[in-house]
Amino acid sequence: MTPPARATPPARTADATAVGSAAGRHPPADSTVRAAGPPPAATRPRGGLLRHRDFRLLWAGQTASAVGSNVTAVALPLVAVTVLDASTFGVAVLTAAAWLPWLLVGLPAGAWVDRLPRRPLMIACDVLSALLFLSVPAAAALGVLTVAQLLVVALGAGLARVFFETADQVYLPVLLRPEQVPEGNAKLQATRTASYVLGPGLAGAVAQAAGAVIALLLDALSFLFSAACLLRIRTVEPRPVRAGPVRSLRREIGEGIRFVVRDPYLRVLTAFGAASNIGLVGYQAVLVVFLVREARLAPAPVGMLVAAMSLGGIVGALAATTLGRRFGTARTLLLAAAFTGPPALLIPLAGPGGRLALPAIGGMLVSLGVAVGNVLKGSFRQTYTPHHLLGRVTVSMHMLNYGTIPLAAVVAGAIGAAYGAGTAIAVMTGWLALTPAILLMGPLRRRRDLPVAPKRP
Repeated sequence: MTPPARATPPARTADATAVGSAAGRHPPADSTVRAAGPPPAATRPRGGLLRHRDFRLLWAGQTASAVGSNVTAVALPLVAVTVLDASTFGVAVLTAAAWLPWLLVGLPAGAWVDRLPRRPLMIACDVLSALLFLSVPAAAALGVLTVAQLLVVALGAGLARVFFETADQVYLPVLLRPEQVPEGNAKLQATRTASYVLGPGLAGAVAQAAGAVIALLLDALSFLFSAACLLRIRTVEPRPVRAGPVRSLRREIGEGIRFVVRDPYLRVLTAFGAASNIGLVGYQAVLVVFLVREARLAPAPVGMLVAAMSLGGIVGALAATTLGRRFGTARTLLLAAAFTGPPALLIPLAGPGGRLALPAIGGMLVSLGVAVGNVLKGSFRQTYTPHHLLGRVTVSMHMLNYGTIPLAAVVAGAIGAAYGAGTAIAVMTGWLALTPAILLMGPLRRRRDLPVAPKRP
C-alpha cells in the first residue's frame, strides 16, 4: 500500500531503499548466494498478477489510498494558506512534521515490524490515519481548527506512515513469488504515479467548489477503503521467523544498520535517496505557496499544474521493468537519476501565461526519473535482502532517506520566509540537479545489472 500517513506528503520522493528490477537480471560473477526468499504464500495462481486475488486487493487499496494521499498533498497546504493564513515557514513545517517520525522512531519500528504480523499492523495504521484526517473537517465545522491541530495531524499521520510503509515493504514478498515482485512493484508504482496526476487535480477542483477542508475527507475515506481491502486478503501470513534466539532491540537494530552500511549497493542508493529528497521535498514544501502567492493562481489551476508535473511518472512506472530488462537495471538507474536532477532547474522559471509550461515540463521529467528509479529500487531491495532482515534494512535506509525531509522542509521554509518562495525553489532544485553524481561513486557505474544477492563474505 502507499505510505499511509500522508500529511502533506511530497508528490514525489526518491526511495533510497526500494531498489531494482529483477526482470532481465543476469546472475553476476560475484553473487554466489541467493538472498533468502519470503515464506511461501498460500495461493499462487498462475498467469499475470491481475489473476492474483490478494494482490488485486492490495493494489485496489493502494490505488484509493494513493489518490487520497495526493489530494491531501495539495489540500492540507491550501487549508493552511487559504483558511488559516499560515506563513510560508508554517506551511513548510507541516511537511517537516509529517516526516519527523522517521527520525524519532524509524529504527525501532523496523525491528518491531520484523517481530509482528504485518497485515494487522497495516490495518491499524490505516484506521488511525483515517481518524486523524477526519478530525480536521470536524474541527473546522466547530470553528476551532488551528495550525497547531494541523501539525498534530501531520505528526500523528507521519508516525502511522513509518510503521505502515515498513510493514508494507515486507508484506509484498509474502504475497508474491520472488519473480513476481518486479511486476507487482511496477503495477503499484504505476497507479501510485497516476494518483499524482488525479489527486492534485481533484484536490484543486474540490477545494475551489467546496473548500480545501472538504477535500481532506477524501483522504480519510481512502484509508478506510484500504483497511477494508486488507481485511479481505486470504493469504495466511507465516509467523515472523527469527534467525536465532530472541535478542535485545538494540542488537537487532544494529544488525539492520550494519547490513546497509557494509553493502556497497544499498549504501550508495541510500545516500543518493537522502540527498535527492532534500531537493525534491524542499521545492515541493513551498510550491503551493509560490503558485498561490507569487504566481497568483487559484486553487483549481494549482491542482492542475501539480498534476501535470506528475504525468511523466506514469510513463516511467510503466516502462521501468522493460527498460531494466533491455538496458540493464544498474544502467537504467543511472539514466533515471539523470532525469531526476537537471530537469528540475526548469521549475523555478515558472511565470504567468506560457511560462507555466516550464515547471510542467521540468516536473514531468523529474517524475519520470523518480518513478523509474523507485520501481527498480523497490524490487531490488525486496529480493536482494535476506527476508528476516528486510524490515530492519528497509527502515535503516528510510531513516536516512526520509530523515532528511524534515530538514529540507524547514530550510526551504526559512529561505522562503526570508527571500521568497521562488528563491527557495531555485536553491532546492539547484541542489537536486547535482545529486545524480552520487551514484557514480559506487559500483553501479561498472555494472549492467544489479546483483541478485549479497556477495558471500
